[in-house]
Amino acid sequence: MKKISFTILAFFILIKCFAQEKHLQKLTQLTFGGDNAEAYFSPDGKQLSFQSNNKKWGLECDQIFDLNIEKAMNDTAYIPPRISNGLGRTTCSYYMPNGKDILFASTHKGSKSCPTEVKMEGKYLWSVYADFDIYIANKKGTLLKQLTTKNGYDAEATVSPQGDKIVFTSKRSGDLELWTMNIDGSNQKQITFGLGYDGGAFFSADGTKLVFRASRPKTSAEINEYKDYLKKDLVAPTNMEIYTCNVDGSNLKQITHLGKANWAPFFSPSGNKIIFSSNHHSTKGYDFQLFMINIDGTGLEQITFESKFNAFPMFSPDGKKLVFSSNRNNNNTRDTNLFIADWIE
Repeated sequence: MKKISFTILAFFILIKCFAQEKHLQKLTQLTFGGDNAEAYFSPDGKQLSFQSNNKKWGLECDQIFDLNIEKAMNDTAYIPPRISNGLGRTTCSYYMPNGKDILFASTHKGSKSCPTEVKMEGKYLWSVYADFDIYIANKKGTLLKQLTTKNGYDAEATVSPQGDKIVFTSKRSGDLELWTMNIDGSNQKQITFGLGYDGGAFFSADGTKLVFRASRPKTSAEINEYKDYLKKDLVAPTNMEIYTCNVDGSNLKQITHLGKANWAPFFSPSGNKIIFSSNHHSTKGYDFQLFMINIDGTGLEQITFESKFNAFPMFSPDGKKLVFSSNRNNNNTRDTNLFIADWIE
């Protein structure tokens, strides 16, 4: 009886979660194992570039893959082709305007091995490896071009839907700031200047605005801690808010004032809202759900309710689908997988 009661209870909890996630229909899991994240649509909406460390694919740390959505939806054993060269660690892939080449950051020129992850007792930290530079490869995995060569972290690059510019995060000025460059890597310009970590930027559909996450340490203790970590190529991403600005950095606005970690933002198809991941509502810290907010900071709405981690949302170019990473349906492992759903307004 106890087993039956538990099964019934779990069923009703699942139904409740699905009912709450009213904007998501026909939710489909695309990957099965490892950490799969930062999945971004190709211009035609048929492919996803993403990073994975799935050990079943022979990976020691994150590498870049090119996933065919139709194949992944119909074959749970499907293994997408790897685009990166398998050396070092990679992150933050994005399709170039031609839909044939893929942009990503890699540490492989610094070392062929996966870089060592720094861990500190009681601290959640991200490594911003100095060896990261931004490259372009074709779908056969051939590196075509290196776009950044400056010392220090260069990563988190995304491409304007207009096909003319790239935004990325760089430490070259001594702080983690947003920079832009032309699609060929020329004319690299710093566009944010406030102390703190500015990253994860995306363009609006018309290419005129950017949305990004940022930390802004204020007290002496916060500033000293931020600077001390940065000297070690580390950041503590536990206090971030969502900001927007024009593509040249002007008209900078803080959109969220929620506290804790608000990150992975992306503009809605209309450009009037922003979807992002946040744990501001959590009493334990690690409960990241997707939320949506108007670009004036009003109208906060929770989008996901299932599992303890949902992040990296992106709308398809036609606005009809949403892809994101989640640790739902992982059989009590630590696996994070890619999911795609029809988006319902």
